[in-house]
Amino acid sequence: MYPFPIETSLNAWFLVGFTLFMSIFSTSDYSPIGRLSANIRQTAISVSANAGSIPDAALVLRKIETDMVSVSGGTFTMGCKSEKRDGDCYECEKPPHQVRVAAFSIGRYEVTQAQWRAVIGSDPPDLHNKGCDECPVEQVSWNDIQDFIQKLNVLIGKRYRLPSEAEWEYAARGGNRSKKRLYSGSKVISEVAWYEVNALKDNTHGIQKTTRPVGTKNSNELGIFDMSGNVREWVEDCWHKQYDGAPSNGNAWQLANEGDCSRRVLRGGSWFTDGFYSRVSDRDWGEKEEKTHHYGFRLAL
Repeated sequence: MYPFPIETSLNAWFLVGFTLFMSIFSTSDYSPIGRLSANIRQTAISVSANAGSIPDAALVLRKIETDMVSVSGGTFTMGCKSEKRDGDCYECEKPPHQVRVAAFSIGRYEVTQAQWRAVIGSDPPDLHNKGCDECPVEQVSWNDIQDFIQKLNVLIGKRYRLPSEAEWEYAARGGNRSKKRLYSGSKVISEVAWYEVNALKDNTHGIQKTTRPVGTKNSNELGIFDMSGNVREWVEDCWHKQYDGAPSNGNAWQLANEGDCSRRVLRGGSWFTDGFYSRVSDRDWGEKEEKTHHYGFRLAL
């Protein structure tokens, strides 16, 4: 019936919407259409009893839309430019190169556990810090995220995606408002990041007490949170060992120049990593099917 298998809570939404549609054509449960409408109403009530609060799911999905930040286009130096700006860098962060990024939107926050459930219908099977709705979802692979995005776009009618690596770094640096800081929003890591040193201390969130609710540290120049900590973030690009031959237009870098598309790029620090990995220029990779307790993502549009 549907273009993909819709989970219980989403079935409830469909049934309620269809019930309202049917009510336009019938005011009596004794007509054929009326009897069908009555059956659908009863089914919707039954499904929603198991799925939880329908308005709550709607609010969660709506928040995905309202929490997108518009980023003006501009040109920036991507990668490790100097030790003063970017710290002691890995070779994979070089050479520094100019990139012109078109205007786009990116999530103010990392995608949360509640948002994942609103789209997929359940938590990831191996969710580590389960029980913290506003904590970032983790234990999701790059492949899992493609499924999430496909279903989200059908539900909302938009074209969400993962950001390209260039878009991610441009946004993390503060876009055209950048103050050229080592971390996303500050020179002082503890102001903007949950990372190895501070994430576990006095943490009361979730079963494992590892991640933190999104947006609880300071934002960067664009009002975007957690780009230097909480969870590492998948982006769209295939992995390349260096930036030689990288696109200059901000698009995701795919197979060209010996790209390995079985591996995808990860950006940003996490609760599990030390401060070195929270630098804005830091980059890493994971296998497309790989998932762990400190990998998550944010959306772009």
